Amino acid sequence: MSASGGTKAIVAALGANLAIAVSKFVAFAFSGSSSMLAEGVHSLADSGNQFLLLIGGKKAQREATPQHPFGYGRERFIYAFLVSIVLFSIGGMFAVYEGYEKISHPHELENWYWPVGVLVFAVVAEGFSFRTAIKESNELRGRLSWAQFIRRAKAPELPVVLLEDFGALIGLVLALLGVGLAVLTGDGVWDGIGTLCIGVLLVCIALVLASETKSLLLGEAAGVEEVKKIEAAIVDGDTVTGVIHMRTLHLGPEELLIAAKIAVQHDDTAIEVANAINAAEARIRAAVPIARVIYLEPDIYSEAEAAKGPDPEATPGGPNPHATGH
Repeated sequence: MSASGGTKAIVAALGANLAIAVSKFVAFAFSGSSSMLAEGVHSLADSGNQFLLLIGGKKAQREATPQHPFGYGRERFIYAFLVSIVLFSIGGMFAVYEGYEKISHPHELENWYWPVGVLVFAVVAEGFSFRTAIKESNELRGRLSWAQFIRRAKAPELPVVLLEDFGALIGLVLALLGVGLAVLTGDGVWDGIGTLCIGVLLVCIALVLASETKSLLLGEAAGVEEVKKIEAAIVDGDTVTGVIHMRTLHLGPEELLIAAKIAVQHDDTAIEVANAINAAEARIRAAVPIARVIYLEPDIYSEAEAAKGPDPEATPGGPNPHATGH
């Protein structure tokens, strides 16, 4: 799966959210609807999130330095994680608090046509942004379901925008229901209930985003299809006869590190092995263009050693051989 940053989707979402935020705050000023206030803060938080994604994409383009020899590709993961924090704290928790307050101290809505008109406008604007995100995502999604795409995408921007826009559309429907029921019944509690539901929705979306971006921050391996391509590219059947073991790691959405121990013939010369490694690296980069850092270690394959299985003490995160236990 290509790791596109989805800049077009981010810009579309930013423009829509800024316009919607202004209109919602205006509607709140004229009507006193807590749903409008919660939705205005939600749209303002979403606008800030899009700014964070754009900043992360810009910072990730910096060249590698001696202090950061593998570059800054993970900046995009960091800023996507910040988005989940902003969505949870500013969008979700504020809406939960405002909904609780409105349920505890309800009041009748004034000038109800303001929030209804703004919500209809917001649905249209968010629908445009959501359509743009879907169109860009479909170019990368392939045959994956939407849930699989969100879980497997290495570029965090499109999943973030998709979930934000989806949550925004559901939130607008909840706000319409809350405002509508408050107008029909004359009971402002319904406005507070709608606000509370919006807050719970945003908190849930923020938790999903946090979980997915945390996985990227910890370091994810290449996808199954990419691993198969890499293994096939390494082996030439002549000098390189097999892959003893291999590790892959995304240094960024479009940067992949590959470290592998490869099996070579026991009577090959050093020049033959070196040429085989260089050729294998070229084949890997042709098969998987995002492979930027490649380390191949030649070794003699041993069936006896392979039968022992992997050494847990040699595995990252494995047991510490010097640790004392009970």
